[in-house]
Amino acid sequence: MSTAEAPEPGVRSKSNSPRQIPVVGVVTEDEDAQGALKPMDLNRVIKLLQETDKDDLEEKQLKAVKILVQYYQNGFVSFTYLCDLMKVPSSELRIQICKCIVDFYHAEPPKKHITGYQQASSSYKIQMAEVGGLAKTMVQSLALLDNQLVEKLWVLKALQHLSTSEANCTLMMQAQAASSICAHLNDPDPSGQLLFRSSEILWNLLEKSSKEEIIQQLSNLECLLALKEIFKNLFMRGFRHYDRQLRNDILVITTIIAQNPEAPMIECGFTRDLILFATFNEVKSQNPLVKGLKLSNSYEDFELKKLLFNIIVILCKDLPTVQLLIDGKVVLALFTYVKKPEKHKIIEWSAAQYEELQLHAIATLSSVAPLLIEEYMLCQGNARILAFLEWCESEDSFFSHGNSFHGTGGRGNKFAHMRYTLRLLRAMVYLQDETVNNDLCEKGTIQQLIGIFKNTISKSNDKEEAIVLEIQSDILLILSGLCEHNIPRKEIFGTEGVDVILHVLKTDPKKFQSGLGYIVLLFSTLDSIWCCILGCYPSEDYFLEKEGIFLLLDLLALNQKKFCNLILGIMVEFCDNPKTTVHVNSWRGKKDQTAASLLIKLWRKEEKELGVKRDKHGKIIDTKKPLFTSFQEEQNIMPLPADCPTVAVMDVAENIRAKIYAVLGKLDFENLPGLSAEDFVTLCIIHRYLDFKIGEIWNEIYEEIKLEKLRPVTTDKNILEAITTASENIGKMVASLQSEMIESQARQDVQNEQRVYAKIQATHKQRDLANKSWENFLARTSNAKTLKKAKRLQEKAIESSRYNERPPNAIFHQTEIKGLNTTVPSGRVVTLESTPARLVGGPLADTDIALKKLPIRGGALQRVKTVKIVDEPKKNVLT
Repeated sequence: MSTAEAPEPGVRSKSNSPRQIPVVGVVTEDEDAQGALKPMDLNRVIKLLQETDKDDLEEKQLKAVKILVQYYQNGFVSFTYLCDLMKVPSSELRIQICKCIVDFYHAEPPKKHITGYQQASSSYKIQMAEVGGLAKTMVQSLALLDNQLVEKLWVLKALQHLSTSEANCTLMMQAQAASSICAHLNDPDPSGQLLFRSSEILWNLLEKSSKEEIIQQLSNLECLLALKEIFKNLFMRGFRHYDRQLRNDILVITTIIAQNPEAPMIECGFTRDLILFATFNEVKSQNPLVKGLKLSNSYEDFELKKLLFNIIVILCKDLPTVQLLIDGKVVLALFTYVKKPEKHKIIEWSAAQYEELQLHAIATLSSVAPLLIEEYMLCQGNARILAFLEWCESEDSFFSHGNSFHGTGGRGNKFAHMRYTLRLLRAMVYLQDETVNNDLCEKGTIQQLIGIFKNTISKSNDKEEAIVLEIQSDILLILSGLCEHNIPRKEIFGTEGVDVILHVLKTDPKKFQSGLGYIVLLFSTLDSIWCCILGCYPSEDYFLEKEGIFLLLDLLALNQKKFCNLILGIMVEFCDNPKTTVHVNSWRGKKDQTAASLLIKLWRKEEKELGVKRDKHGKIIDTKKPLFTSFQEEQNIMPLPADCPTVAVMDVAENIRAKIYAVLGKLDFENLPGLSAEDFVTLCIIHRYLDFKIGEIWNEIYEEIKLEKLRPVTTDKNILEAITTASENIGKMVASLQSEMIESQARQDVQNEQRVYAKIQATHKQRDLANKSWENFLARTSNAKTLKKAKRLQEKAIESSRYNERPPNAIFHQTEIKGLNTTVPSGRVVTLESTPARLVGGPLADTDIALKKLPIRGGALQRVKTVKIVDEPKKNVLT
């Protein structure tokens, strides 16, 4: 395709040399204004070319064609006119138009330059094809080609190229391309191009346009019958690699269509055939469709088997399919994979392929088996599952390849097998079918699962952490499903089960943010406490004995909203056990926080998030609506049927306030340890929660009566008004009590402040006395007169303290040491560490005691040559 250089206005460029006619011409704005782009009436020309019953028809047709060629010698102004020529019943013309479109996507440089024109880029051609709506017109032309195979193949080839663009796919979708193309998939075509190109177009439409709209177009009987026949033919007779690939593509398209519950998969018989093809290898069938048929271990057949398993999962969502699943013995076929691999047995699949199919089959059973309980029990499903779990737990030599989606995390171990088997078991247990669950418990499932859980704790490592956590979560969920509402099974769960739960509760809280499934495991554990422990007193007592309540409160103190509600629910039930109160009151958190203080703190946080009106001290603001949340304020009261809960009733279940009230009520509101003044202010509200909520509900009833314009009898009206007034009075009483508490606390704070100031003053006074004493000490050591004066005062004080008259026959003991030059009370020996020994000759060198003892070298006393005893030793100035 070429674009023309701008010629003179109103003049078309001519050339006598042979050249290619360009498809699209580009003109200037002046030419456009003068009508150069005025289109020719192609419909008139086409109608003339289609006529056959006039005498001079050939001459007129030839003249019209010459005018048409002359008019469009520089190219078509729009692609629409090009595609309009598809209406001309000329095979050569139609094929040439298709070739022209295909050439847009395989542009080749021109063989020679045409004077006055330049080659347009490939991207420009494709863009103009999108703008001109070429794809939509080509789809519409398919209706003209019912019996022209060659022309149809060329149109499909053009559409195959056009469908690589999202814009073109949208245009094709609007023209109902999916249903038009799919309905003719089974048309005769020896070359096989029709099926290949049609499937490619369908794939592009599903990927590049509205998937839902395409599925809706394909969900009709005509399209599904065509797909069914094509698939059966390729499944039974296709032997080439290309045939197998195409067969799998058709099955994927069918799987996408099957997701639409309105698709007539059963009505067209496709569902029955797919079930047969999925199970004929495992369950022998006499159906002629599969007689003598066998799958190889080629990659395409292996993918086919997985696709068949996958479509069964989708088909079973439509309940009418259940009977077909029973007739096809699907459960029995799938259970052939729930067994340990048999050694030295020749199978059609490789070890890696068989492992992947085994995991896929077990995953498929998780969707199918819950719908077919009778078939599950007839196949002894419980026994097969438990035996397979036993193999998964054993030390049997087995190397898992872990190559597939289902094998993730299971390379070199059996964790992947265990994970999908437990999922299957969980799906069956959660049906709450007593036949299934009784059979499981009789076979020792509870003890077996607890043992598996303990083994996973010891075997897991960092690489397998995620899959092990999932396995542990599933085990706890299965145990919850088995033990719920059944005391004998809770007793079987026993202390070993409680130890498992305690192990999880002791998990490092930081791991709950790791994203590896610890949160899921925690939720499963809390569910197990509810279902497997509560209600069984021996288990409850053991849980309390092992400090389980402490662990729950530790989790509650993390202040994680996602599991606070569940923990508080468990706490409410546990408080029915009289031994629980002591444990709750004994718990201490960070900064010596008590359980009561923690619960009240959670209450305040919840009310803040709910937008409840409180002042800065936590006091009630609106005594008429003391519990109203911001959501309740926004909602207008409206009459509701008696069986519909009102906003006030729903509020009880949607937040944790009711549970906090229940727990604190069972702990006794009057004897809660470790509360601050702020806690007591909040506790006043919590204590009256039930009264406030009852008043709230009666107020809603009164308002609904008014809205319905009903007039209650006088007695009922008086009662309603009395209830409303009483509720408001309770609010005022609580607010008054809160005010008293706040004022009392303010006075207490002032008193505490005064005591602190008094203590500070006493400290300063003591410091002043100490400073004064130090100054006196310094004065005595630096001034001999001061020292002598102090000595005289000391001696006078000593004398004044003695008796004036001695008792008769009394023995007098001398308490003073003569010659001692100090002003502090002294005993028989005084060591002055502040004065170096070398300066004074030892601490006792100049005392009476020193004169009575032999001095020793190197000791505290010094050797002297002579000793002179005098009555009054000379006093030295010493401290």
